[in-house]
Amino acid sequence: MRTASIKRKTGETDIAVSIALDGSGEAKISSGIGFLDHMLTLFARHSLFDVTVSCKGDLEVDQHHSVEDIGIALGQAFRDALGDKKGITRYAHSYLPMDETLSRVAVDVSGRPFLVFRTEFEREKIGDFDTELVREWFQAFAINAGITLHVETIYGLNAHHIAESCFKGLARALRAAVSIDAREKDRIPSTKGVL
Repeated sequence: MRTASIKRKTGETDIAVSIALDGSGEAKISSGIGFLDHMLTLFARHSLFDVTVSCKGDLEVDQHHSVEDIGIALGQAFRDALGDKKGITRYAHSYLPMDETLSRVAVDVSGRPFLVFRTEFEREKIGDFDTELVREWFQAFAINAGITLHVETIYGLNAHHIAESCFKGLARALRAAVSIDAREKDRIPSTKGVL
């Protein structure tokens, strides 16, 4: 199985994460942030990655450090679990409807990190969660995972639905992108021979 674990401790957070790319979608998430726990649980379920996250962060300051650092650690674990990327599909996309919302997520597991995030929220909060932190998580994850990631909400009204469609869309796109292509076998999916 393609698995990895990361521990990250700073003056702001103490995090342990693990990921198994060939899992069944099991999630054990404890970030101290209810909405993020919900998003990461559905991320695991729809990617079929087994994901564990434990975070003790400076929530007395705000949620920013915990959200960003979890994105960093989970991105690093994803990258490490992929290894040399032999045989992966590499490119994938997902259109994810969530009631009135439709988001499109496209990914290239390229080793070249980049994020395009075209999603806006009309509300500043989902419960006590700052909606601007959705982009912060995606940025931290994409850069540390080494993926090119495009996220766009084509339309939507409900902030919860918009965020959820982005996380589920990422899950579905990554699930396809890291699947093994039988025709690639042990080859790197690049004319360069390396990703």
